[in-house]
Amino acid sequence: MHSKPKVTFKQINKLALPALIAGIAEPLLSITDTAIVGNMDINATEALAAVGIAGSFLSALFWILAQTRSAISAIIAQYLGADKLDEIKTLPSQIIVINIVLSFLLYVITLFFIEGIFKLYNAEGLIFNYAIEYYKIRAIGLPLTLFVFSVFGVFRGLQNTYWPMIISIVGASINIVLDYILVFGIEGIIPAYHIQGAAYASVIAQLIMAMMALFLMLKKTPFSLRFTLPFNREIKRLLMLSLNLFIRAFALNIALYFANAYATKYGNNYIAAQTIAFQIWLFFAFFIDGYASVGNIVSGRLLGEKDYKNLWNLSLDLSKYAMVIALVLLTLCFIFYKPIGDIFSDERSVLNAFYGIFWIVLLMQPLNAIAFVFDGLFKGLAEAVILRNTLLVATFLGFIPVLLIGDYFGFKLYAVWIAFTVWMFLRMIILVIIFRKKYLTADLQVSN
Repeated sequence: MHSKPKVTFKQINKLALPALIAGIAEPLLSITDTAIVGNMDINATEALAAVGIAGSFLSALFWILAQTRSAISAIIAQYLGADKLDEIKTLPSQIIVINIVLSFLLYVITLFFIEGIFKLYNAEGLIFNYAIEYYKIRAIGLPLTLFVFSVFGVFRGLQNTYWPMIISIVGASINIVLDYILVFGIEGIIPAYHIQGAAYASVIAQLIMAMMALFLMLKKTPFSLRFTLPFNREIKRLLMLSLNLFIRAFALNIALYFANAYATKYGNNYIAAQTIAFQIWLFFAFFIDGYASVGNIVSGRLLGEKDYKNLWNLSLDLSKYAMVIALVLLTLCFIFYKPIGDIFSDERSVLNAFYGIFWIVLLMQPLNAIAFVFDGLFKGLAEAVILRNTLLVATFLGFIPVLLIGDYFGFKLYAVWIAFTVWMFLRMIILVIIFRKKYLTADLQVSN
């Protein structure tokens, strides 16, 4: 059988570098809020804790709803590989409309129940009030963010990460500038809105990103946003993919909920430290995901072409590149260990708690690198059931038991981050074993 050309390092980087920049947009919005709010003159520790709690819940909603991005990307990439894009011309607009309606409903429903939700996080007093204020404004961006993620999925399916990068750069830049202006104010011109200012800054940035995404999708893709019936024949598969990825994301966010709930239980300085550590972890995750997303983008096309040999080679190459990124990040953060904490807070009790566990956050980065690469590959292959089951096992048989045991022995934040490490290890090892068994075997069968 004639061997097709390998996906080269240059081709990978052409997709990975823009995807890396695009991928860090949402965590950069959150990490900017964290850094700015943590340096407020009034109640900085309580505000930082509130952003951590509200941000954690928002991240849960974003991640659960945004799973359709991977489903859209996988299906478009497979049809692109098979040279049959005309057959799914109506699909993107249909799923985007469904997503936006769903996100509006979710926004309205959560407004009614948000007080009860934050009480489940053990929030009380000023932290509780701040979290409510921040969420009610920031959650306005839910439909906007979901629309942007859906458009990113369309571009990724078309093997294009350039325009998502441009949208992300503009959005992140606007957010950083507005964060500073609206939180601290400009004397005599703009009042200081404090924690509400951080939320307003994020929503404005998300609105601008959504407008750019709308324009570029209409101008740079073969798809329109005109909703037409009947539903495309692939809508059922896309919705089933999305449903399984929803369940996966729900399991993922159960782990994040337990982490923040227990950190809040330990005290204000602990949840503030947990907020800093998790935002850095999340930033690194999306940073590494630049290469992992190439698996999401390219694997679907290779599957459509039935090119199993290059699919296997792609998994090896992406693992190496992601590992290098992880080791570079790890090394830089160990070198600047103390200054990194100073960026987010000047409260000594918060920093002491943060420095105590930051080394665990760093040492788990190589695990994250491999786990995220195979996560991306399975998303691109539309193997949502495998991803769902992996997260269920990692969360309910790994993360939660380890956290409860650590909490029983009084390990506090150490328990949280040891549990995260076990969680990522299970995610990594399960996906690597299944991928090797399934797709290396397919490659050998085709070769023979």
